[in-house]
Amino acid sequence: MSAEIPAPQMGFPKIYQVIKNSLCTACGGCEAICPMQAAKVQLYDEANYDKFTPTVDEPTVVKLFSEISREDNYCANRQCYVDCDTCLACQNCLACERICPILDGFPGDDELDNVIDQRIGKSSIHGQDGGAVTGILKSLFEQGEIDAALSVSRNEDWETEVVVLTSAEQVASAAGTKYTYEPVLSSLREVLKNYEKIAVVGTPCQAHAASLLRENLTDKIKLVIGLICMESFTYDDMGENIIPNIMGLDRKTVKKLDFAKGKFVAETADDKALVPIKEIAHLARKPCHHCMDYTSYYADISVGSIGSPDGWSTIFIRNNIGKEYLDKVKGIEYHDKPIFMDIVVKLAAQKHKNNAWDYKKFNEVVWAGGEWTPEEHST
Repeated sequence: MSAEIPAPQMGFPKIYQVIKNSLCTACGGCEAICPMQAAKVQLYDEANYDKFTPTVDEPTVVKLFSEISREDNYCANRQCYVDCDTCLACQNCLACERICPILDGFPGDDELDNVIDQRIGKSSIHGQDGGAVTGILKSLFEQGEIDAALSVSRNEDWETEVVVLTSAEQVASAAGTKYTYEPVLSSLREVLKNYEKIAVVGTPCQAHAASLLRENLTDKIKLVIGLICMESFTYDDMGENIIPNIMGLDRKTVKKLDFAKGKFVAETADDKALVPIKEIAHLARKPCHHCMDYTSYYADISVGSIGSPDGWSTIFIRNNIGKEYLDKVKGIEYHDKPIFMDIVVKLAAQKHKNNAWDYKKFNEVVWAGGEWTPEEHST
């Protein structure tokens, strides 16, 4: 068991409440912005603890989110589980709470009220469906509009890692949706040192945090591409359970994973296995069950497959930044038919209903300096 989470100190960042209540998405934004490098997002792999949700061991140590949980690492001096030789102090600057997507809140019931344009498109490059994200990044690299992009790649076992793409030739290595999670923004600190024009590709929580980082930290983030996302899974659940046990496939043979028509689909070169989404939804990461953003509301451009024909991508342009960059992209073919919006609206509403919680009350209590008690504020 990990050390008991202590009461917050005066001025301790409000992300304490996010982490304590297992709401933290592990987006990595706090690690990117922390000037003391006191925030660390370290994903649990022992017993899949809390579905890879970080926790807090002690407010003033370097590992604000520490995975250390064994008793032989107990520090009697600080009364917590840390390595005192590498201990650095959080200075309570509160920068982390400015970029936390949970503390910023969620979109309203209409997730499409900020869409200024919408398109159905596909790239000539292999991707998840229409390969739109792959095509966008490749074209922008070729034109010198970006010099780095944060994304996620996988190996043949479907193990994922955050990658920093720096050329058009590298883009294809990150193509396709993985449905497992990595703290993408944790890598941003180093990227900011070396690159000037950065694109970020991520899930709704990561896109939200990236937009807040651009607002509060740096203008080097030029484009935020958000993925339409219902939920994500840990590798232990996806690679070690869902694919081999529930779907009966050797994960090394799987070429593509997808959600389609109420089913989770795994495709090999010769076969296809399907399972109703409702049978695996409960295995999603714990923070995903509190997410009220389906279409990556806070991104510049949102991309998915829902609402478009097979082999095409749904593209929502949400602001002038997104329009400016998408208009520069070459090599994307656009469909003459509109997006089938009814299904997008239906699934967004379904996610809101399934994940409903009083996040407005949570933020009201937390920003006022109070202690959130889920039992007292449950919906």
